[in-house]
Amino acid sequence: MLHLLRYTVVLALAFVHAVASASGLQVSPVTLTLEATQNADGLWLSNTGDDVVHAQVRVYHWSQESGTEKLTASRELLVSPPMVQLAPSERQLIRVIRTGVPAGTVESSYRVVIDELPVEMKEKKGLQLVLRYSVPIFVAAAAAGAQPTAPQLTWSLRREGAQAVLEVANSGGMHAQLADLDFVDATGRRTSVHAGLMGYVLPGVSMRWPLKTPAEAFAPGGVLETKINGNATQEKIPPLQRVR
Repeated sequence: MLHLLRYTVVLALAFVHAVASASGLQVSPVTLTLEATQNADGLWLSNTGDDVVHAQVRVYHWSQESGTEKLTASRELLVSPPMVQLAPSERQLIRVIRTGVPAGTVESSYRVVIDELPVEMKEKKGLQLVLRYSVPIFVAAAAAGAQPTAPQLTWSLRREGAQAVLEVANSGGMHAQLADLDFVDATGRRTSVHAGLMGYVLPGVSMRWPLKTPAEAFAPGGVLETKINGNATQEKIPPLQRVR
């Protein structure tokens, strides 16, 4: 599942009747997991468009603090090559290489960020859309006493005014990917709370998400149904209590 994909608009001598030029840059797979004994893996970059694509590839350590995502420079993983030029229909393997033995007792988390670079296009003047991909990379713990690999989640749903806020804490040794969140009340009525990827909870942290579904929908309590790392799960939710 492609997480943090965004478009950056670069102005390129736009005429009154501007033309948008879309990129053909594609990345596969959309996440990687390196086992404790695995030294490297790879991502494939491909160009499905009609123009040459230039891209820069970087790797960051990924953490979550106070409910926010944080990326910091890291030398624990390397990517090769860091700069790519792809002709139409061309593919390039990007090697993701571990530089040492994983430290700690929980899974380590990184993101490989692939930025398409804007290029001068003399024949196609107008708006040029360039892509950014942010691919989660997980490295399993190798230290003695490593925690169980499955995420251990504690769920909390709170009312803040008219809004419901979901908080999920992960005391396990592996990330949890949340997707396709539904709520089923005591009468069996189902409400779609969030379709597709909701986010991640890394080991040892908690994340919170304000929900678009009004708090009143959760007032009587019920069951949250979601997918954790692709597996369906259910969590009983008591009636909401106002916290402020």
